[in-house]
Amino acid sequence: MAASACDLSLFSLSTLPRNSQIHLKNVAFAASIVNNPRFCFNREKLKVNHGLKVHAVVEVGLEGSKSKTLEETFGFDVVSEGELKVKGFEGLRKTKLVCTVGPACSSLEELEKLALLGMNVARLNMCHGTREWHSDVIRKIKKLNEEKGFSVSVMIDTEGSQIHVVDHGAPFSVKVEEDSIWRFTVEHFEGSRPFTIQANYKGFSEGIEVGDELVIDGGMARFVVTEKTGGDLHCKCIDAGLFLPGAKFSFWRDGKLVRRNYELPTLSTKDWADIDFGITEEVDLFALSFVNNADSIKDLKNYLSTKSTKSIKVLAKIENLEALHNLEEIVQASDGIMVARGDLGVEIPLEQIPTVQEDIINICRQLNKPVIVASQLLESMIEYPTPTRAEVADVSEAVRQYADALMLSGESAIGSYGQKALAVLNMTSSRMESWVREENRQSLLNHRQLGASLPDHITEQICNCAVEMANKLGVDAIFVYTKHGYMASLLSRNRPNPPIFAFTDDDSTRMALNLQWGVVPLLVDLSDDAESNISKSIQHMKSKGLISQGDTVLVVSDVAPTHATHKAFQSIQVKTII
Repeated sequence: MAASACDLSLFSLSTLPRNSQIHLKNVAFAASIVNNPRFCFNREKLKVNHGLKVHAVVEVGLEGSKSKTLEETFGFDVVSEGELKVKGFEGLRKTKLVCTVGPACSSLEELEKLALLGMNVARLNMCHGTREWHSDVIRKIKKLNEEKGFSVSVMIDTEGSQIHVVDHGAPFSVKVEEDSIWRFTVEHFEGSRPFTIQANYKGFSEGIEVGDELVIDGGMARFVVTEKTGGDLHCKCIDAGLFLPGAKFSFWRDGKLVRRNYELPTLSTKDWADIDFGITEEVDLFALSFVNNADSIKDLKNYLSTKSTKSIKVLAKIENLEALHNLEEIVQASDGIMVARGDLGVEIPLEQIPTVQEDIINICRQLNKPVIVASQLLESMIEYPTPTRAEVADVSEAVRQYADALMLSGESAIGSYGQKALAVLNMTSSRMESWVREENRQSLLNHRQLGASLPDHITEQICNCAVEMANKLGVDAIFVYTKHGYMASLLSRNRPNPPIFAFTDDDSTRMALNLQWGVVPLLVDLSDDAESNISKSIQHMKSKGLISQGDTVLVVSDVAPTHATHKAFQSIQVKTII
């Protein structure tokens, strides 16, 4: 297809066949939209910038001012930069990777290796370790970010008010042999005792009867209660397995979960202390364990707004039936979701986990919230260097369902092959993403309308149209200039074929976008001159060899002028590098 500006009186994306590729060098058109989101064309807007050829412009709110220009600072993380140079735009991995940091990977050298292998977010599980240990890990991650050019976000995962095993003194796991007899007690003691496990809650054995089954971490090991003495339980192992520090346990009777109301709050006293610790350490994300409804999410977000000058995002972990019953309100209240399949698998039949996982991912995408699939992705790699084929298939399915991120737990925290496990996630994600593009699955995505106001509707439509344009025109990349990341998230929600480069001058926004599918966040100094931002950033990428002559990018911006105005500056442009 080819046309000149004088020949082009009407151009409608709906007339293009699906999957069509357009050669853009001979196509030039421009459009403006003010208040009314309807396409019309204005040939007078056609122009050629210095070093850039403008093919299309769609603008909403044509107010702006030219002041300072984008400074020389250019926050491209070293891993994305390296991948782009080697693999090109199409080869960039879009699914984000989260690694739990534990004793097996807490040294500066090990953390650097994980970052080089693609770790986007480091998760710190407050069930384990002291605050001093976590503080040391956070310091190391920030040191790597500052000195080595990484962009790894830090997420604190609260312990939650849940009955679990107190750390039993062993550095990693304790093997449980079949027919061995163990004592579960609330007695407090230091270190470890043979065949003795401490529980963290005094009433853990209330309502439990002889003959009930005690299940560790959803099936890591299984016992039958043989004797009850006071608050202690004596149990015989019937399924050998592993005890991990902080392991959670549940009780079953006649094949059904024994439900007991302990009236425990979502956030314990320890959790609030851990949250204050995270605020002091300036972490980027909190993940709340055992969320039952939206109230705890709202309470924490209100607390953070008064205690922290930094914008810290709050994720909800979905791991019980109550959360599933209140799923939509939890998703709406949170900044993201973690599908904690291990604990969730204790509460619902195992065969329901795949469909529940897909439902949660779909709801999160509909409501424009990032979602992490967690727990037992590559569980066998805690002990073995190669995953099972079933585990690889499980990872691939989560990628096919368009999860924003995948998370390693014990595989990286205590496993012997954490780096290999991360490499498997990286390789599998990239391969499945390529296959999904060939299958054109994003064409099946439908989204509900989110905003209530006309400006919100316009913003959503701009991002929806931008992704449709990017896919149909076959552009190499999408550039979005954003203060708070909202337009970047809306673009990500549509799961476009090209990668999304999000330019922001807010570090909290940059670190939060590390969880968004397909988004490469870059920290830059933005001005209120949109053209200056675009020109300067492309010049920087050209100077680094990251973008070449002939590459085509679609540009979206929501950077508003600094002076008071009733209009936001929003635009779509298509540019070819010349």
